[in-house]
Amino acid sequence: MKKTILILLSLIVTLAAQEPSGKSVLDKIIDLMNPVNARGIMKQTIETTSGQLRTFEYETFAGNKGENQLMRYRAPGRVKGNAMLMTDFSDNIWMYNKRTNRVRKLASHAKKQKFEGSDFTYEDMGSGDSWRADYKPKIAGTEKLDGEKCWLLEMTPKTDDLSYSKMVIWSRTSDLFPVRIDYYDEGGTFTKSLLMEDIRNIEGFLTPFTMTMKNHLENTQTVMEYVEVTYDITFDKNFFSERNLKK
Repeated sequence: MKKTILILLSLIVTLAAQEPSGKSVLDKIIDLMNPVNARGIMKQTIETTSGQLRTFEYETFAGNKGENQLMRYRAPGRVKGNAMLMTDFSDNIWMYNKRTNRVRKLASHAKKQKFEGSDFTYEDMGSGDSWRADYKPKIAGTEKLDGEKCWLLEMTPKTDDLSYSKMVIWSRTSDLFPVRIDYYDEGGTFTKSLLMEDIRNIEGFLTPFTMTMKNHLENTQTVMEYVEVTYDITFDKNFFSERNLKK
């Protein structure tokens, strides 16, 4: 009897050791998705409810592990030169319009709005490290996605003023890289999914070259693709500033 109990206890300890904590998985995900600095060229394609496609291209810069982001539009011509700046993990957002040569700061609630009419919100674009402070992570089991075994990391908000009542991150057990995120709105409805595909090793960093946000309620989707990207870059202290938007 004692031997049986010892075997069961040993098995429980072994299984517990194999399953990481929610916090450790979240910490790894944030580290993987937010290199210190980055610069890239991205193509964004928005598919509307009618099936029409709207395509944009912009240069993007990210600093201090995603805390600050600056984007400058390159195409199409009607938006070329326009720019956007987000600081403090999207808590502060400024928009620059080249035609009017004016910069305006968006209201604080704008982070929950759609980014340039896409299926991404400003918050989706610039969450970064804020997930650590805003959400409680726990492992909710495992499941396979495209043949890859993944941890299901369930994220619930610590306060009532966040955009999502729950997020579920599919994190590969092999390297903890996130390959899918499911989003549930404030009412608990499953609204959209972010799929990260064509994952390549660039300068030592795993990088999803295709990111597709599918809106299950509106039957739309937005695809963001890297044209090029580098992490071997530094920025001066005034780079992520309102003044630099106009350059």
